[in-house]
Amino acid sequence: MSVHKIISLIVVTLSIQVSQIAFASGNGIVVFQSDFGLNDQAVSAMHGVALGVDKNLKVEDLTHNIPPYNIWEGAYRLDAVADFWPQHTVFVSVVDPGVGSDRKSVVLKTQSNHYFVTPDNGTLTLVAQRLGIAEIRQIDEKVNRLAGSEASHTFHGRDVYAYTGARLAAGAINFEQVGPRLKPEVTSIPFETPRIEGDTLVGGIPILDPAYGNVWTNIPMSFLLSLMQSEHYAPLYSQNFTVKISKGNKNVMSGPISFERSFAGVEEGQPLLYVNSLENLALALNQANFAAKFDIQSGGEWRVEIAHKITPKMPSK
Repeated sequence: MSVHKIISLIVVTLSIQVSQIAFASGNGIVVFQSDFGLNDQAVSAMHGVALGVDKNLKVEDLTHNIPPYNIWEGAYRLDAVADFWPQHTVFVSVVDPGVGSDRKSVVLKTQSNHYFVTPDNGTLTLVAQRLGIAEIRQIDEKVNRLAGSEASHTFHGRDVYAYTGARLAAGAINFEQVGPRLKPEVTSIPFETPRIEGDTLVGGIPILDPAYGNVWTNIPMSFLLSLMQSEHYAPLYSQNFTVKISKGNKNVMSGPISFERSFAGVEEGQPLLYVNSLENLALALNQANFAAKFDIQSGGEWRVEIAHKITPKMPSK
């Protein structure tokens, strides 16, 4: 064989290898989320399926304590952590009250280069909006389904999602091999998007702090600075803001609450407005449960309004 042919062969081989590397989708990390809890074998089964695909995968858990059937909370938890994981991480989320129905099983690739394997039932609402949709594919279960599970129609988390997610993360398949490409849109749950309306901040309640009953909004701290035309928070501490919380047409609470640096800024049992760990505005009672006191929950139907206008009374139930 001539030197020219040998060089050509080497170039072709290297090109194929580089192409295969570029074509692979995952980074070897799978992060699981579900509403299964940890009282039975379901989570362990999904882990086992993933490691059966490739024992070198890094298998992690986001949470398995999503309240049963609570698609909205599943959507929130995914959105809250995605940025902290490397690009090409594969998230497998199974909050699936419609398992066995005609809802689609999909993999979303976001513009941030993260992958989300889940039923398209609203779980993708927040990551699709915030991280952007690069591409969506429907899982082809003829190819991407755990062998021997064809008779089961109630545990897609193990048989379809864990298996497909692991294959994607391990590079056993590339994204194009997940299944047919879909329109770049997802099933979405309506919710209050954060915004500034005149002299009022408006947003929703995506989640409650489960340990303490603090009410977390989706209103970024930067909106408060913009509203108050301030470059720093310090001048705003101890100022009162009128807070109104409603569900649909029902007013749940309203009244003045002071903005504080931390819980120590108010006396025990008193309310405060503060910046939480996600750098959004939140509401709390110092050493008490704000959500329980005012019977507040989370979800797309909840609305929060925060205005720099003072009303005469402290909020009461």
